[in-house]
Amino acid sequence: MKRALLFDLDGVILDSMPWHVRAWQEAFAELGLRVPEEILYLHEGAIELETARKIFEDQGVEPRLEFFQEIFRRQKRIFLEKYRHRVRPFPEVPDLLADLRREGRKLALVTSSHREILKEVLREDLQRLFHFVVTGDQVSRRKPHPDPYLTGLSGLKVSPEEALAVENAPAGVRSAKAAGLLCLALTTTLPPEHLAEADLVLENHRRLAEILKNGRLS
Repeated sequence: MKRALLFDLDGVILDSMPWHVRAWQEAFAELGLRVPEEILYLHEGAIELETARKIFEDQGVEPRLEFFQEIFRRQKRIFLEKYRHRVRPFPEVPDLLADLRREGRKLALVTSSHREILKEVLREDLQRLFHFVVTGDQVSRRKPHPDPYLTGLSGLKVSPEEALAVENAPAGVRSAKAAGLLCLALTTTLPPEHLAEADLVLENHRRLAEILKNGRLS
């Protein structure tokens, strides 16, 4: 049984990805680009110029930093103005986090979202259940690089062998694995074939709760 658990935010703690995706599509559309929904889900947690270059190239656009930064600003504005109020935690999450904390497990939140977004979408009572929080603006390299999870491990003062990560997107899984973590992946936003790099793919939060509480992966 791992004594430290590191959770992604969107698609793991919060049922928020449909609203983030809508905001991205609207931001791209404002600049005349049409990006399929699945592409945005596949790039979750890693939509920045380095990792999302192909999105632009497929649209016949030469990606420039200023152009990308403008889309990113528009996406954040659209999300905060139109969609943040629709975001909710997955129903099983509050009790699961509270139970794990009562058991003495160390909990970290590791998200690519900036702190300004986190403050708007995650209830304070849920934020207080985490011993440490890592946001995308706190690290020099976001997912799929290992930096976010390495920062989380450092904040919890645990080794990779003592911890596991819970993710739902390819970039997050790669980030966790690159940090030396066991990784469980939820199919909340993508089918299992896109999560094959995880150590175990789970169909729902009920199954996740069973595993985190009894410590068995079978």
